[in-house]
Amino acid sequence: MLGSIIPSSSFLVKRLLKRVDWQRAHVVVEYGPGVGTITKELLHRMPAESTLVVLETNQDFVDFLEQSLPDARLRVIKGSAETIQAELARLGLPAADYVLAGIPFSTMPAESRESILMRSLEALSPQGSMLIYQFSSRVLPDLRRVFSKVECDFELLNVLPARLYCCQP
Repeated sequence: MLGSIIPSSSFLVKRLLKRVDWQRAHVVVEYGPGVGTITKELLHRMPAESTLVVLETNQDFVDFLEQSLPDARLRVIKGSAETIQAELARLGLPAADYVLAGIPFSTMPAESRESILMRSLEALSPQGSMLIYQFSSRVLPDLRRVFSKVECDFELLNVLPARLYCCQP
């Protein structure tokens, strides 16, 4: 499942990442990195001692990311966002400081959406944030039910214009 066939604009990436406190971004998770548009920017900004875990279900994207982004901080995993806790444990990592997601929540089955959001909440540190960008607001009621704090934003300069959500435990 793809959230968009067009990579995220630099405007969207900047607006999404402005929420990140880079001094405390030790464990960052990205769901559905695709060709790595946001992944590259995360690696550019993250501290040297941090780890970026990306979960991608498409083997072609996994292969592309492994070949095009040789970075010791990057862990590319072929798998579902529903397994985030198990993957962090397998890698010996603590709770995530940030989880970023552009996966299409509005088009996935409700059970999968609920599972991913709950597993993400459980995988976040108490001060962590889940940063989500979507092309529909349909996921907002689910976000408000799962997270105690949800802030909304919008980026017009993207194809399609995107809604951004900063969710905290």
